[in-house]
Amino acid sequence: MTQESIFSPFFATIFLTLCVWVYMYIRRISFINSQKVKPQDLVGYNALAKLSPPQVSNPSDNLKNLFEIPVIFYAIVLYLFDTKQVDFIYLYAAWTFVIFRVLHSVVHCTFNLILLRFYLYLFATLAVWFMVLRAAFVYLNF
Repeated sequence: MTQESIFSPFFATIFLTLCVWVYMYIRRISFINSQKVKPQDLVGYNALAKLSPPQVSNPSDNLKNLFEIPVIFYAIVLYLFDTKQVDFIYLYAAWTFVIFRVLHSVVHCTFNLILLRFYLYLFATLAVWFMVLRAAFVYLNF
């Protein structure tokens, strides 16, 4: 296994963000066109969100969510690569994060079952915190 292998889940997460971004715009543009929303109706903070049903606003909320915990994931991946600590355990945790984030996004952007979404988010986030804590313990010589 090479140190560069950690970039597969790294780019998978970035690609997930791209997919959600595209899906969000497809849903928004479709909604705007179908409802014949006028540009002046979209002026002001969060105007589109106030007009939008969940199937339009959920992808937007999910995109915002992809700039929270994933930022920590990106940072820890870069740290692990730079310090040459990438191993199978980190790689497994990174892919665990990606898989659960993909599932979380699918649920959030579609049928949005809150409890299921919560558990998917929890498992993804635990994978990141595991990576961070493991790296911190090595850094602090524990």
